[in-house]
Amino acid sequence: MTDALKRLSDEGVAIWLDDLSRKRITSGNLAELIDQQHVVGVTTNPSIFQKAISAGDGYQQQLADLAARKVTVDEAIRMITTADVRDAADVLRPVFDATGGQDGRVSIEVDPRLAHNTGATVAEAKQLAWLVDRPNTLIKIPATKAGLPAITEVIGLGISVNVTLIFSLERYREVMDAYLAGLEKAKAAGLDLSLIRSVASFFVSRVDSEIDKRLDKVGTDEAKSLKGKAALANARLAYQAYEEVFSSDRWAVLDKAGANKQRPLWASTGVKDPAYKDTLYVDDLVAPGTVNTMPEATLEATADHGQITGDTVRGTYDEAKADLDAIARLGISYDDVVQLLEDEGVEKFEASWNDLLKSTEAELKRLAPSEG
Repeated sequence: MTDALKRLSDEGVAIWLDDLSRKRITSGNLAELIDQQHVVGVTTNPSIFQKAISAGDGYQQQLADLAARKVTVDEAIRMITTADVRDAADVLRPVFDATGGQDGRVSIEVDPRLAHNTGATVAEAKQLAWLVDRPNTLIKIPATKAGLPAITEVIGLGISVNVTLIFSLERYREVMDAYLAGLEKAKAAGLDLSLIRSVASFFVSRVDSEIDKRLDKVGTDEAKSLKGKAALANARLAYQAYEEVFSSDRWAVLDKAGANKQRPLWASTGVKDPAYKDTLYVDDLVAPGTVNTMPEATLEATADHGQITGDTVRGTYDEAKADLDAIARLGISYDDVVQLLEDEGVEKFEASWNDLLKSTEAELKRLAPSEG
């Protein structure tokens, strides 16, 4: 077997696993992936926790204890999810130490119901950082309009952040601006900038899913020839924006003060359309200083038959822009697509969180000790 994952790492791409469950931690599977598959980080989201906790493996004792204490369902979920993140952070601690804090990270998301409330998002981020209490945690904040000032505030407090649900190039620039503003606040407060880390999670596959659907409606040969090109073009132009921002004069001042670049993280890299190769959003998004967070199926596919041929991002910007321009000329609105995807992204996470609340509440009721 060719070691495509090692080649990917050697190209400067950090491989993170987009999944977490208690069973994955306790069985030793997470440690095995770190040891054998070059995994150096873990991301979670409300959908991942909903799936893990609903499957039930390893959560019964804690749920019974929480039921005995008569805690609220919100508190129960926080106790369960932060316990998993804390344990995963401990498993990844050697990677964190070996990479000087760059990798070995575990992400946990603020309550998605707060996505449009800046103050509550900041308060939740502080609470999560305190609850998990591990230096290798990233608090996930969605890149909504309300999320942007929250990112600045939380970074300014010295808390490391994974900005999630980024779909548009304009919003990505706003995210980088929010990060730099946060670093400037932290610097003014006398904090050690070298300890603050951030990634910007730029979503990939969902862009193709939505734009391909619209191209199919157009139905012309030109429209069909553009299928499967939008997501890569969008992500590649995001990397171009990253290169611009992190070579600016504003960045140079922060760099001199010991700050770390906010790495682009390719999220939603599982291929949705079976017509495309299952490693498309890995093979074709190789660039130094990036993170690719993969569901396990994508990780396995890349290990098995990934084609890592060096940098596949730099040098593609003109072609990427031409592809997006061609799509726009067919009457498909980029702004409409990315706004729809952001709204849907928040709604999906909120729906998963509500499902998790319902299933956990049912378990707490079932396990509650009888009175007497």
